[in-house]
Amino acid sequence: MARKYNWKTGCDVEATLSAIGGRWKPVLVCHLLSGRKRFGEIRRLTPNATERMITLQLRELEADGVISRHVFAQVPPRVEYQVTDVGRSLEPILTAMQLWGAAFKKRRLAEEAAEAASASD
Repeated sequence: MARKYNWKTGCDVEATLSAIGGRWKPVLVCHLLSGRKRFGEIRRLTPNATERMITLQLRELEADGVISRHVFAQVPPRVEYQVTDVGRSLEPILTAMQLWGAAFKKRRLAEEAAEAASASD
């Protein structure tokens, strides 16, 4: 775990963010909630994230016990990722974030449309 967090005195929200904070961790966990995925699948599902960033975020999620990594002894090597029970417990939080994000996005698109309409008048 690269992040520093004081487990004795830190805020509970900070504890949550130490595990799933950042731009890509919640996205990666959301994708993995639907089932095991290989790295290539994860990369295709998150086209705006670099391969290096995905790798780093997966490693941190694994170190925190949110996901597990399964390596299959074959050529070429095959690696799959899946959420653990700890990761599965994040589902209600991530679902709430999805709902909030959809409403926020809808509101912002409506605001932009209203601004564009008033600018063209």
